[in-house]
Amino acid sequence: MLIESFILRLIRTSFPNLSKIHTLVYSLTFYNMKQILSIIAMNLMLLSVSFSQPRNVYDIYALEYLKGSSRTPASVIAPGADPKDSVDFSYFIWYLNGDNGRKVLVDAGMLEDRTKSSNYLNYVRPDLMLKRINVNVNDITDIIFTHPHSDHINGLELFPTGTIWMQKKDFAYFVGDAWQKGANHLGLDKQDVKCIIQANLDGRLQLVDGDSIEIIPGIRVFIGSRHTFESQHLLVDSNAGKVLLASDDSWFYYNSDHFLSIPLTSDKEAYAKELRRMKILVGDPRLIIPGHDALVLERFKKVAEGVVRIQ
Repeated sequence: MLIESFILRLIRTSFPNLSKIHTLVYSLTFYNMKQILSIIAMNLMLLSVSFSQPRNVYDIYALEYLKGSSRTPASVIAPGADPKDSVDFSYFIWYLNGDNGRKVLVDAGMLEDRTKSSNYLNYVRPDLMLKRINVNVNDITDIIFTHPHSDHINGLELFPTGTIWMQKKDFAYFVGDAWQKGANHLGLDKQDVKCIIQANLDGRLQLVDGDSIEIIPGIRVFIGSRHTFESQHLLVDSNAGKVLLASDDSWFYYNSDHFLSIPLTSDKEAYAKELRRMKILVGDPRLIIPGHDALVLERFKKVAEGVVRIQ
């Protein structure tokens, strides 16, 4: 009421010749204007708050730290493939730079001594690959391991900081049952077991138990492919939309394009089924990012040598 009286007195003083009805109309106009301005101010305040809140989206980078030395028949990586088809192997880590301050490394690659016994080319240590996009090892807030094969987990000792995320069943098999008599430990290494156990003792390890779990805002993990005992892949919210980092749950675009399982899985039907689910989770099949396909470097924009941004 005080504001209404003030506006009415102001109008009468400023416009003494106005009739009472005109005075009432002007007073209502000024009063409504005040309400409108208040509403606008409130909305602007809410808008500024919403802009200051993180959207939990990530810039996603694929970094090639190693190459295969020759083309491989597609039938080797996808039984049932056309015998005339072939693929090129690459080895990647992935970096996710979030607007929420999270700086996430997906897999850690491997150290150089592991590459000497096989036919590889152009090895660059994973931490030095990150420096090409101005990321230092101490910047990393989180490390997500898709599975514990050496080409994905062996580089852990290069990254002394950050919370480590791994599937609970994969961890249990990796450090336990895999080393029992007659068990399968293909691709696993005892030194890597020691490193992940030490990370657990240091309080860095967070175990994930199950499928379709958001472990970090904007990052959800899925299981089902059984590449290792419980390998996982990631669905990441990005400025380009949803991106699925398949890692070895789809070695190549060839696997996801043809729904063909890799040979290295304990359940080929489950693996193929998971490839089909990936297509449902991501609208654009180009954004299902395989774990070992050199085509990734051709399909996305180069930002540094051996590095592309997924968008």
